Amino acid sequence: MSAKDKLRKFQENETFRCLFQPATEEVLRKDYRLKGAWNREVFRNDHPIILELGCGKGEYTISLAEKFPDTNFIGIDIKGARLWKGAKYVEEHRLQNAAFIRTRIEFIESLFAPNEIAGIWITFPDPQIKKARKRLTSVPFLNRYKNFLVPDGIVHLKTDSRFLHEYTAALALRNRLTVLDACTDIYGTDKADEILSIRTFYETYFLSKGFPITYLRFRIDNTEPLAEPQWDEKYWKKEEMKTKDKSYGTKTNRRLTFPAGNNPTPAPDSPIPGNIRK
Repeated sequence: MSAKDKLRKFQENETFRCLFQPATEEVLRKDYRLKGAWNREVFRNDHPIILELGCGKGEYTISLAEKFPDTNFIGIDIKGARLWKGAKYVEEHRLQNAAFIRTRIEFIESLFAPNEIAGIWITFPDPQIKKARKRLTSVPFLNRYKNFLVPDGIVHLKTDSRFLHEYTAALALRNRLTVLDACTDIYGTDKADEILSIRTFYETYFLSKGFPITYLRFRIDNTEPLAEPQWDEKYWKKEEMKTKDKSYGTKTNRRLTFPAGNNPTPAPDSPIPGNIRK
């Protein structure tokens, strides 16, 4: 993408009513103006709200919104050029139950009030192999989610990273969190049902490389302080790097780029939102 094209998208982002771009000073150690008021001020209804973290171009959020008009969906990402595609689609198709927020997920507590969110989907995030505290399922992030999820709210993790899957499963075990489902290869089993058959941009790419897709569904239902897991991190780090290096033929890099015209096209989606499966 040229700098000129990126600038054009950034300028157009400013016109989208569905895209909210709080400045750092609006969310750093202070509550954003829509905290606790997303349904009242944005969606104008009292339907449950489901988040997608690291939503990228918004394919997942949009598909969910189209499939389930009685649920509201908010995709969050920091990349404005990616969000442009999803926001433009929402505007052109006049979707009333989808919105996007451009911000760092570290600021998420400033955005949502207690019990405001019904569920969270985390789809193909960077596993942050070298930076545990930046993993979207690490203790610091789970503590943030606890502050705004409803009591029976569910977190869904769908990833090609066995490292991240095993880390999150070990964290859930260490903290006695309720694990509702776990699978290390959804397409190699009978797990790829209507809920899990949705394919994001990255999922399509990773499937083309032959990576198994994992899934974990759990509740953050332990009121005691959370602790990092005791697990064989060195082993899973080695396995992750070995598998990905062999496939990519180069040093593992999750910041993927694709040659022009070779972007994989996501398969048709059939998603079900965050808190339906209990």
